[in-house]
Amino acid sequence: MLGCIWQYFYTSFLRHWLKWLIRQATGKCELQRICSGYKSGATRTINAEYSLRSSKTKTLRGALEINKDKLEDCVDQIMKVKSIKAQKDPQFKKSLQICLLQITGHSSLCVSVEDMRKQVFTSESQEHEAKLLKLWDLLMPAVKLESRITKQWGDIGFQGDDPKTDFRGMGMLGLINLVFFSENYTEEARQVLSHANHPKLGYSYAIVGINLTEMAYSLLMSGALKPHFYNTVQGAPELQHFHQLYCYLAYEFDRFWMAEEPESIMHFNQYREKFHNIVKTHLQDPDVSLKLTACSRKN
Repeated sequence: MLGCIWQYFYTSFLRHWLKWLIRQATGKCELQRICSGYKSGATRTINAEYSLRSSKTKTLRGALEINKDKLEDCVDQIMKVKSIKAQKDPQFKKSLQICLLQITGHSSLCVSVEDMRKQVFTSESQEHEAKLLKLWDLLMPAVKLESRITKQWGDIGFQGDDPKTDFRGMGMLGLINLVFFSENYTEEARQVLSHANHPKLGYSYAIVGINLTEMAYSLLMSGALKPHFYNTVQGAPELQHFHQLYCYLAYEFDRFWMAEEPESIMHFNQYREKFHNIVKTHLQDPDVSLKLTACSRKN
């Protein structure tokens, strides 16, 4: 209760006067101090986002939802409102633009990922079917698929004879992530598949992959991935960056699973949660960068 009262008092009254006093002493507003005081990355952008969101000025709050094509004009308006002269602080405009690109880009990425998740896999779509068959060809190049509906799908970790039923939770997002990993990190994906088919430590490759898509999705929507994206993307994070994050999770979960040597796949949820907590701990580091650094990465 006391914490809530203090937070209300600080945000409603004390913070405003502290900002005013510091500006009088330094000659710089809070946004200027943030942009000049931190290097490009998560710490700077997260602090800028908090400053803009907490502002009592509509122009500053509205910057968090500005369209990309109006971003430069928005920054000019902020500089006008805050009486920031470009001659005295030449780096401010560029620094704030990068922050806003990252902030608004993250919001747009959430929308794009959600749209992809809602897109239902259907056998009537030639595009969907082509992606599914491509997944097989990438993972099993030496084995011909006997038919579209076959028990062979179990060899790459699907539950039944028709994989479409396994995409219900994550929609096309689950399939696209699996294909992206297999296409851009082919050797690593095949290595993970071989581990998944281990006689003792094996697990369902595709099903676990879809489960990891759900993990990536929940981390994105909660905002937990902001530090990662703000540190690794000097601009607006896009779908390819989300798919890259999935590749990291797929590869690292396999390493984690093999190192832990679970007694049975029946303990999957327990180890999945343990891995999830490890990832969330990494994301609390302001310098975090969750990159798959495998040697076969394609540009």
